Amino acid sequence: MVNNIEFSERLKKVMNHYGLTATALADSIEVQRSSISHLLSGRNKPSLDFVLKVLEEYQEVELYWLLNGKGSFPKVVKTDTPTLFPVDSTNLPSDSYLSKNQTEDDIEKIIVFYKNGTFKNYKP
Repeated sequence: MVNNIEFSERLKKVMNHYGLTATALADSIEVQRSSISHLLSGRNKPSLDFVLKVLEEYQEVELYWLLNGKGSFPKVVKTDTPTLFPVDSTNLPSDSYLSKNQTEDDIEKIIVFYKNGTFKNYKP
């Protein structure tokens, strides 16, 4: 069961994280402004519809964290990290890019990918 006061504290954390006022939050998830006021004061429990709208609009909010404080906020996203080298290196020539004698001069470029889908190229 959701504790109203604890839920309101977590909702305030979400608002602070995104820099939202109660009005801005209500507008962004298309709920009545009074609904936000009642939730923040601890007067009402959140409806399922309200929780789902928050989760849909704010991807970093974890369901279990929002409802009962278990988990983390912002959400820790686990992604599969691509390997930089082939898993089976038995077929690589001896002068391959896996050489232990590499120097910085051997690096052509470095690409940094950001969570928002952008990236930057760096050339040494």
